[in-house]
Amino acid sequence: MVRSDVTPDVPVDEQPTIGLIGMGAMGKMYAKCLSAAGWKKIHVCDLPEMYESLKAAYEGTPGITVLRDGHYVSRTSDFIIYSVEAEFINSVVAQYGPSTKVGAVVAGQTSVKAPERAAFERHLPEDVHIVSCHSLHGPTVQTKGQPLVLIKHRAPDEALTLVENVLRPLQSRYVYMSYEEHDEVTANTQAVTHAAFLSMGTAWSSAASYPWENGYYVGGIETVKVNIMLRIFSNKWHVYAGLAILNPSARVQIKQYAQSTTDIFKLMLAADEEGLRDRLYKARDIVFGDGKTSARNPILLSEDILDRFSLGKKDPNANGSRPLANSHLSLLAMVDCWARLGVNPFLHLELAATPIFRMWFGVAEYLFRSKERLDGAIQAALHDVSHRYDDVEFVVASRSWSQCVSFGNFELYKQRFEETAAFFESRYEEAGKVGSEMLKVIMDSSTEPQKGVHVNGKSIA
Repeated sequence: MVRSDVTPDVPVDEQPTIGLIGMGAMGKMYAKCLSAAGWKKIHVCDLPEMYESLKAAYEGTPGITVLRDGHYVSRTSDFIIYSVEAEFINSVVAQYGPSTKVGAVVAGQTSVKAPERAAFERHLPEDVHIVSCHSLHGPTVQTKGQPLVLIKHRAPDEALTLVENVLRPLQSRYVYMSYEEHDEVTANTQAVTHAAFLSMGTAWSSAASYPWENGYYVGGIETVKVNIMLRIFSNKWHVYAGLAILNPSARVQIKQYAQSTTDIFKLMLAADEEGLRDRLYKARDIVFGDGKTSARNPILLSEDILDRFSLGKKDPNANGSRPLANSHLSLLAMVDCWARLGVNPFLHLELAATPIFRMWFGVAEYLFRSKERLDGAIQAALHDVSHRYDDVEFVVASRSWSQCVSFGNFELYKQRFEETAAFFESRYEEAGKVGSEMLKVIMDSSTEPQKGVHVNGKSIA
């Protein structure tokens, strides 16, 4: 193995050769960051039929050499990252893994680690080290300060040190976990969040309306819903499919989210105020407690900061500057789901939360930790029918997504995702700019991630 105490400033003949197999959005992001940092030996590849176009795209880019396929990358590289969809990780590692250079360190960027671990253990030679990774954010998010999971699975300490030093230019926050811990944490921080926004998008597309144009989803919390929904559907479908379908914990949570949505909606239709209030208050107490023991500031301090990121204009019939009443069924169901499954979102919030989870959790906290706001949502759910049609569509969409995931069919998931994504396609460019700025402003205004948080004895660096 090459020396581990390296930086981009050491002579080129002392630098490790970094291999990237798979040049999708995340592979390109890593290539860009590593090249800009000064690493001078970066070997990349994608599908063989993409060789010529990839070579043309990176012609003249410092440090990057495009190779024809994963065999060339594997046999020449000291540190290799597979940026491959979880669905295909086994077949890709089976093809290229046996060519891995003796003593090399291998990682995977998959969102679900169980299939990756099985593929590495099955197909990589014994004289190869395994230190995996996962940046817990999308390719358009600034990497500085974001959680980057490192998993030392089959490797000496020197191999982990090499990976830390190679990836240090990302300026991400290292979080040390096992494969099992990773999949539990990602399920707890992403599964229900994704289910909520997928269901929102499908509900609104089924209603054939852009929600911010009718005056109902403008300002405050509604701004978060619209911007993050558009952000998710502007990405590739496989970013979310692997986690939902291949992670057993995620499948359980998505099923419960659909059930919570249905149960709450039934209480709404029955106008059962006592039953609805009792259920939601209990969920609040389980998830958020009494609110007196938290040492950190809330993520969302005020809805006012969100108004400038709205894509629409407020309804002239709205009550002053306040958004129209809304049941916020998607938020009620999320907290109810956590409570029913005994998931503690605080446990992973500072540890390894994605930007979208931090934002969506902050909105839920903002709603549930205010008796006035929570009671307002309950009253709207029971007595204000202005959002009832959208609530019906949302219940249907959440159950449909749950069924889709339970079938374990990637093609069905892709079809559902792309049908909804196509409806909003004309709005992605505007929403992408606004949404990125919104996330940055809210994250900057919240507390910084705490240092020294542990996962079973492993600390954040």
